[in-house]
Amino acid sequence: MLYTHATRIPSVAYFSMEIGLRNEIPTYFGGLGILVEDVVKSSADLRLPLVAVTLVSRKGYFRQEITKEGRQIEYPMDWNPSSFASLLPEEVEVKVQGRRVKVKAWLYDCCQKSLTGGSAPVLFRDTDVEGNAQEDRGVTAFLYGGDDMYRLKQEVVLGIGGAKMLEALNFEIRRYHMNEVHSSLPTVELLRRFGMDANKVKERCIFTTHTSVEAAYDKFSYEMVRDVVGEPIPLDAMKKFGGKDVLNMALLALNLSEYINGVSEMHRNSTKAMFPGYEVKAITNGVYSFDWTCEHFKRLYNRYIPGWANDPYLLVRVDSVPDELIWQAHSLAKKELIDYVNEVTGVGMDYETRAGRL
Repeated sequence: MLYTHATRIPSVAYFSMEIGLRNEIPTYFGGLGILVEDVVKSSADLRLPLVAVTLVSRKGYFRQEITKEGRQIEYPMDWNPSSFASLLPEEVEVKVQGRRVKVKAWLYDCCQKSLTGGSAPVLFRDTDVEGNAQEDRGVTAFLYGGDDMYRLKQEVVLGIGGAKMLEALNFEIRRYHMNEVHSSLPTVELLRRFGMDANKVKERCIFTTHTSVEAAYDKFSYEMVRDVVGEPIPLDAMKKFGGKDVLNMALLALNLSEYINGVSEMHRNSTKAMFPGYEVKAITNGVYSFDWTCEHFKRLYNRYIPGWANDPYLLVRVDSVPDELIWQAHSLAKKELIDYVNEVTGVGMDYETRAGRL
């Protein structure tokens, strides 16, 4: 199986609550999930030893419908992981409210779309496992659903359960990359594994924060933490790294990561202002250019800039493409978009204007 080959060299484990692999797999909410997809696909093309860890979110985020009165109605977006991924035989357990909860993993292989044949496996964590209590089977059902307790249970399955699953699959993980605060709990499992040696944990952990707004950082009372998780590590240690009064997942990741980055220079600055004393780097978000380039421009680039798909830096040579052909490709793409909007909405947009006729 693919994941057995991935264990031959040290890997990077990329933890994220959401990931936007394709429209039919609604395990993403917005930009965060799309960025993860772009990182994973780029890693596959570059043949980087990366494995992504996320939740299966069987009911997705939600499908939105707007009524004539302007009200939003939300509908679940169920998907069947067996249509896209393979269920692995390995199983691990996490403790949730004193119960042993079984966690399985679905394997999705991003080499299906890799231009170079590289591999970047994605592990979808799933608690809908026979033998689990009904409430535990639903922990991985909704993306960002439920209350704080539901969210904490999800983060336990993602972080602690994810680290345990990687060990069960014999991955040799060199770095644990936590994408946003929801993914902070691998640090707790690593502290337990390394006998509370924080330095050993820090040298293995990387933290990327995306939202420099205090309200966006998950915080859980220690009463809830004790109820849901118990004490996987001593509570005093949890307070030392995660905050004295409440478990602040941002602080937990900041205190146990050797490398911390924001997703733009401005974001780096605002994060440092919120958390003075921490060294925060800036890495501006990029995109997986092959997915974000329409077919008309792909054909044009293939003709004039061979190799661009594997090496996007070659797009600096775009001046070699005749201006009239660029405009032609743009016009064809614009027409397709307007035709689609008119077909779906009946709004009657005109090819020559930016606004629709209502």
